[in-house]
Amino acid sequence: MALLPRRSFLALSGSAALIALLPGRAFADLATGTKLHGLSAFGDLKYKPDFARFDYADVNAPAGGIFNFSPPNWGYNQDTQTFNTLNSFADKGDAPPRMEMCFDALMVRALDEPDTVYGQLADGVTLSDDRNSFTFSLRPQARFHDGSPLTAQDAAFTFNLYKDKGHPQLSLPLTHMADAAALDDHTLRLTFSGKQSARTVLNIVEFPILSKAFYTANPFDSSQLNPPLGSGAYKVGRFSAGAWIEYHRVPDYWARDLAVNRGQNNFDVIRIEFYQNRAAAFEAFKKGEITYREEFTSRVWATAYDFPALTAGKVVKHEFPAERRPTMQGTAVNQRREQFRDARVRQAIALCFDFEWTRRNFFYGSYERSQSCFEKSDFRAEGQPSLQELALLEPLRAQLPPEVFGQAVSLPTSDGSGRDRKLLGQAVKLLAAAGWKRSGDFVVNGKGARLSAEFMVDDETFVQVYSPWVANMRAIGIDASIRLVDSAQYQARQATFDFDLLSAAFSFSATPTRDDLEVFFHSNTADVSGSRNLPGIASPAVDALIDAVGKATDRESLTVAMRALDRVLRARFDWIPSWFLANHRSAYWDMFGFPEQKPDFGFPVETLWWFDKGKAARIGKG
Repeated sequence: MALLPRRSFLALSGSAALIALLPGRAFADLATGTKLHGLSAFGDLKYKPDFARFDYADVNAPAGGIFNFSPPNWGYNQDTQTFNTLNSFADKGDAPPRMEMCFDALMVRALDEPDTVYGQLADGVTLSDDRNSFTFSLRPQARFHDGSPLTAQDAAFTFNLYKDKGHPQLSLPLTHMADAAALDDHTLRLTFSGKQSARTVLNIVEFPILSKAFYTANPFDSSQLNPPLGSGAYKVGRFSAGAWIEYHRVPDYWARDLAVNRGQNNFDVIRIEFYQNRAAAFEAFKKGEITYREEFTSRVWATAYDFPALTAGKVVKHEFPAERRPTMQGTAVNQRREQFRDARVRQAIALCFDFEWTRRNFFYGSYERSQSCFEKSDFRAEGQPSLQELALLEPLRAQLPPEVFGQAVSLPTSDGSGRDRKLLGQAVKLLAAAGWKRSGDFVVNGKGARLSAEFMVDDETFVQVYSPWVANMRAIGIDASIRLVDSAQYQARQATFDFDLLSAAFSFSATPTRDDLEVFFHSNTADVSGSRNLPGIASPAVDALIDAVGKATDRESLTVAMRALDRVLRARFDWIPSWFLANHRSAYWDMFGFPEQKPDFGFPVETLWWFDKGKAARIGKG
C-alpha cells in the first residue's frame, strides 16, 4: 500500500509507538502468588493441570531397539563430525549432539504450542507480584542416575555455574539473573533484576540441571571425557572419542511416567556415528549402519536414492512438513574485518551469488530463495512497512539505511546465466561508491590494499556450490577464495570469529525472545566467543528493535517488532540470505513406528519414534 504523508503518519501513530515501547509485563494474564503447572508467553495454555500426555506422543509405543542416526540439528558446543569432550555446556570444546538427553530441566516445551512450557523437575512455579521472581516446587522423587536425590541446591548451583562459565547460549539469558537460591531441598527461587526480557524465563527453565556433587569433584570445562552424572531418560553408554557414542535408556528413570514424558524416549539405545564428510555418512546409511538421516544435498536426494535397499522397499524416502518456526540460512559477512564494514561492499558480494543458476545446476530445483532472516514465519517483512512498524522505525530513522522505509529489501532475481552482467554491473558500482577502485585484476582501497574475501567451509559440497559465486566475485575485482578446513578447526575459528565469510543455518523459537535474538544480532554478543552473532552486528538501532521484541505483550505486537527487525537486518546485509527448504527430506530403514500427526513446532525423531519389531523382521533387521 502507499505510505501516508509523514505528518499524517505522526498524527496516527503516536499512541501506537508509546504502547509498543512501554516495558511489557511478563505473563500478564497469569496469576501471581498461585502455583502454576505451566507458563506461556501470552498466557494461553493448551493442557490442563491434570493432563495425561502430550497429544503428539503415543503412549502405546513399545520400548526397545536401537536408533542409529545422523543428527540434523544440534546446539551449544556440539559437533557432528567429531567430539573431544562430554561437557556439552562449556564454552569450548566439541561435544557430541544430544548430550542434553541425559539431563532433566525444570520445565519442558510442548511441541504443539508455540510458546508453552510445563513442569518436569518442577511440579509448579509461582510468580511474584512484580514478575521478577519465580519460585519452583521441585518434585521430591527426582533422582540422579546414581540414585542420589536431585535437589534445589543442584538447580541453584547449575544456574550460577551457567551464568559464570556456561556456553553463551546458557550464560547470556542469565545476564540479569540476580540470584538463584535453594530455599529448602525442594524449593528453588530465581530472581531477576527487572532488566531481563519479559519472556527470559521461558528459555532458562529448559536448561539442563547438573549435579552439584559431580561438578564440585570434576572441573566444568572442555577437558572432560568422564560421563557426567545426569538424571534424564538416557545416560552415556559406550563411546569412542571422535568416532561414535551410545546413549542408553535408563530403565528406572524417575520421571518416566510424568505426563510430559509419556509415550517418549522409546529406544533402548540411541547411537550417533561421526563422519568427516557427507559422502561417507551416506554410504553408511546405504549399508544400514545408520538407520535414519535427513538429506541436505539436493543432488543426492534427486539422483542417489536408487541403491538396492531402497529399490527393495527396505528403505523409505519421505518428506515431512517443516515446523512452523522461523529459520535463517545465509552467509555471515564478518564486519570485524575492516573491508566488510561498508554495507555497500556486503551488498556487492550478495549480488555476485546467482541463486537461479545454482538452483538449476546444483539443487535440482528443490530449494527456494531465502530473502528473510525469519523465513517460513509470519515474522518475514513484506512490502512497505505498516504504520505499526513505522512507529518503531521512525525514532531510529537517523541510524537506519533509507531502504528500510521502502519495500522490504529483497535480492533481485538473476537471469540464471551464472554471470548476470546487469547484477555484476550493479555490484561494481557499489564497490566504487564504497571507495574500491579497479587496479589490474582487482579492486583496491585508497591505501592500495586489495579487497579480499575468503569463504570458510568444512565440506567439499560447499566448495562446489560456492565456486561459481567466488568466480563472479573475482570477475568484479574481489580477491575471493574458498578455504576447506577440518571440523575441529572450523568449530574453533567460528567460535573466535576468525573468518571472512561463513555460511550457517539456524532455527528460532516460534515465539522469539530477546534472549534468542541477542545471541544472533545484538551488540552485546558481537565480541562474545561462541555466540551466533557471526557477522559482528553492533547497531544501537538493531538493539532497540530487539528490546521491542522483548517487551511485546501479545503476539500482534511481537509480530510487528519482528517484522521491523527483519526489515532492518535485510537492508544492512549483515547476513546474505541463501536458500531454504519447505520440508524435511527424510530417509529411514523401514523398521520404525511414529505418531500419525507430527507436531507443528518440533521434530525430535529420536524421542517420538519407536522400534517396530515386525517391520524390522520383514527387512532382516530384527
